[in-house]
Amino acid sequence: MEQMVRVMESARYSPKSILAYMREVRFLAEYYPELPPEQWHEKQIIDYMLYLQKVHQASRSKCRMFAQSAAFFFRQVIKRPYELPSKLYPRKEFKLPTVLTVEEIKQLLAHAHGKQRCIIELFYSSGMRLEELQRLKMVDIEASQNRIRINHGKGNRQRLTILSKKCLESLRTYYREQENKPKVYLFEGQKPGEPMHCRSIQHSVMLAYKNAGLSHKTHIVHALRHSFATHLLDNGVDIHTIKELLGHSDIKTTTIYLHLQSKKRNALISPLDALDHPSDEISLIEKGKKMI
Repeated sequence: MEQMVRVMESARYSPKSILAYMREVRFLAEYYPELPPEQWHEKQIIDYMLYLQKVHQASRSKCRMFAQSAAFFFRQVIKRPYELPSKLYPRKEFKLPTVLTVEEIKQLLAHAHGKQRCIIELFYSSGMRLEELQRLKMVDIEASQNRIRINHGKGNRQRLTILSKKCLESLRTYYREQENKPKVYLFEGQKPGEPMHCRSIQHSVMLAYKNAGLSHKTHIVHALRHSFATHLLDNGVDIHTIKELLGHSDIKTTTIYLHLQSKKRNALISPLDALDHPSDEISLIEKGKKMI
């Protein structure tokens, strides 16, 4: 296990990924306490995968995380070839992400104050992930360029995103009002120079949701990122720009927001309703032909 940590650190895996991989391999070792890793083979991996699914009702993402961790351990630590048993994953479910309406965003902001409001404004105005906001430093706020530099993105990718003028004013007010000014990170915990814990950020956002009567919403922090992307799309921003702002490596990940557009969907006319207005329908078709 120590060797696995060294290999992952040398490959510059994030601390979060290292902990996740270590956890999965440790659970596998505990499942086979009498069997050394050198004697793990495909049968053991498949049996454990089935155990996760049948006994613990593990999700597809959990099974995939285990398979990736086992693959890394086999290939990089004990130096044996290994093929991911992807056919054993539960079938992936397609679920639309949680998105707040514009009115719900206004309602949420109306019930948030101080640091809490700054955090929510940053999530919604920039599309940052939780860990990205947690590790955001004051020097990453490039006010003169109206942008935020994200240095700790997923996969250690660096990118730029939008800096809202309203959010900038909120951040300046927040900074002026702080008796103990942040030293390094924009939002610091009780220890100066150390970032605020992710759970503290989540708790702060959750309280705002509760006060705004939106506690029924799921994935409270990530819903703000989804809302950012969906509302940009509704306002006419192209999907490729949104992909870059979100830091997605594949455009396929971004296209899920096409399912959530409200303006285009609300403007659609059902074929049943169009039965009573055939002339209107024909004129719309003619206009479309001319545009083409």
